[in-house]
Amino acid sequence: MHARTAAVLSLLLVMPGAGCAVTDPPAPAATQTAAAENGVDHELLEGLGLDGLSGREIVDLLEARPDERPLPMTASVREDVVLVGDDTGETAVPLPEDLFYVSVAPYAERTHDCFHHSLATCRGELVDHELEITVTDASGQVVLEDVRATGANGFAGLWLPRGIAGGTLAVTTDGRTGEVPLSTTAGSPTCVTTLQLGPAGD
Repeated sequence: MHARTAAVLSLLLVMPGAGCAVTDPPAPAATQTAAAENGVDHELLEGLGLDGLSGREIVDLLEARPDERPLPMTASVREDVVLVGDDTGETAVPLPEDLFYVSVAPYAERTHDCFHHSLATCRGELVDHELEITVTDASGQVVLEDVRATGANGFAGLWLPRGIAGGTLAVTTDGRTGEVPLSTTAGSPTCVTTLQLGPAGD
């Protein structure tokens, strides 16, 4: 294992909690400044195998990785950027201006606190589960209705329109249903770990 990978993995393994870090870890000292363009450090991204990808592509790629968490990097989804890095630095890659990313981990018994979704460390209870997902806005209009599967991390990612306020996220799986409030306005969380599924048949 390379020294850089080992160092990042060691950092991730000591983060508190069984899912995501409750608070975001401080950004590592940025020692990689070469090849930075428009605020994006392409040299760092190249070292992580992510250079040339858009922010959305990075999020989708890391969310879908079948590897057990934690991953040997840092990757945090904010409302307008995805922060990715290693022990040498961190860089922010812009996300689409018209879309807001929300990753949901429904649960039956165990969950964890989370606000900014960590693609590298977050772990939900229900791995490889098929979810029936419905997102509605404050007026009750359906914004998204689809079937998605949670990945190896127990999360399913959703790209939603920005500006939803007072909406609802409902999930059904294995005959169990739960719902929580949802917003995609400025300051909204990108991580939903509060959706508890009720007993089968409810």
